[in-house]
Amino acid sequence: QVQLVESGGGLVQAGDSLRLSCAASGRTFGTDDIGWFRQAPGKEREFVAAIRWSTGMTRYGDSVKGRFTISRDSTRNAVYLQMTSLKPDDTAAYYCAVNSRIRTLVPTQGTAEYDYWGQGTQVTVSS
Repeated sequence: QVQLVESGGGLVQAGDSLRLSCAASGRTFGTDDIGWFRQAPGKEREFVAAIRWSTGMTRYGDSVKGRFTISRDSTRNAVYLQMTSLKPDDTAAYYCAVNSRIRTLVPTQGTAEYDYWGQGTQVTVSS
């Protein structure tokens, strides 16, 4: 079992930056993918980014490529999402998740593949 806690969300203006954190407890990350997803009201949960803990390989959703960066800190057992050039369309609840059953060569982007989820942190971007 692993427990995930997201933090760092808030209300910002378009063009601003935010850094989200995902702290894990219960066990240390090993051969996992850690992903960030987001969900806006009335919309499906959307893949944002993922990182393979063992190699640092990353993957991004098309809507955030070039603006968001996912990273990991093994000393803190944590994953971060640096978000820049934020847009109102980035407004959503952001969730981190763990896929502990890796079956692919690249980090997983499907929500069904992730088996542990945090409670989320709200990001609101005003125009």
